[in-house]
Amino acid sequence: MSVVALAALATGCEPGAAPGAQGAPRQTPAATRPAVPSPTRTAPAPAPSTAEPSTVPPPRPSASTAAPAPTTARPAPEPSAAPPARVLMRTGSESDRVRELQARLRQIGHFGRNPTGYYGSVTADSVRSFQAKRGLATTGSTDETTWKRLLAMTRTPTAEELRPPTERPLATPDKRCLTGRALCISKSSRTLAWMIDGRVVSAMDVRFGSEYTPTREGEFEVFWKSRDHVSTLYDTPMPYALFFSGGQAVHYSADFAANGYGGASHGCVNVRDKKKVAALFDQVKNGDKVVVFR
Repeated sequence: MSVVALAALATGCEPGAAPGAQGAPRQTPAATRPAVPSPTRTAPAPAPSTAEPSTVPPPRPSASTAAPAPTTARPAPEPSAAPPARVLMRTGSESDRVRELQARLRQIGHFGRNPTGYYGSVTADSVRSFQAKRGLATTGSTDETTWKRLLAMTRTPTAEELRPPTERPLATPDKRCLTGRALCISKSSRTLAWMIDGRVVSAMDVRFGSEYTPTREGEFEVFWKSRDHVSTLYDTPMPYALFFSGGQAVHYSADFAANGYGGASHGCVNVRDKKKVAALFDQVKNGDKVVVFR
């Protein structure tokens, strides 16, 4: 029995004698063992078929297993944005076209002053108001679209609309203005009348100094003319300056043209119509009277 058990244990290990097993029978070499043929599995040859080929279409793949069909469609290109309308006038512009713009805006209630020809903040606000009411881009600048819409809604301004003498009626002239050549300047009406022998040659709106730098009142005379003057005290341009009392002069003011009566001078008599004051500068002579009154 022990010999049989040892022989059975030896067959479960690597070839060779099991450790400690004495007298175990020697294995028969492979060359002397009888060959035992292993069973061979042969696939049966397919039987020839004589049936007609099937006409039933193969089943379609289910939606869950079918591969998505490749797409070749390209996304439609986005439409390119239209270029912005060309700007014709903007803040800082100064021309007869700006004057016409202001006159046309005034015709339809968007500009409450007389035209000055200068495109300042007041004009920009008026243009912005017009644009907002018409559903246009509220830029405050006058581009081609805004200008065409305004032309379609208004008529050509008259000469009086383009260049009214003053924003307010002229005051009754001081008696000192009724003789000779005089710049007759009224603080109450805020106007200047250039008069020769009691006749008004031209008139224009003016602005005066603040309460801290008031414009002097009285009768003076022009003692110095400076076409392209710049104030050495305030470093401010004073074109077409007609000096009549110390450093006080009648001159053009770009700030007055842009912002109206919202500001004040440092004592000078500001004029906002550049063409009018330029013409006045050419006509007035040294020694002509300057009368400033209430």
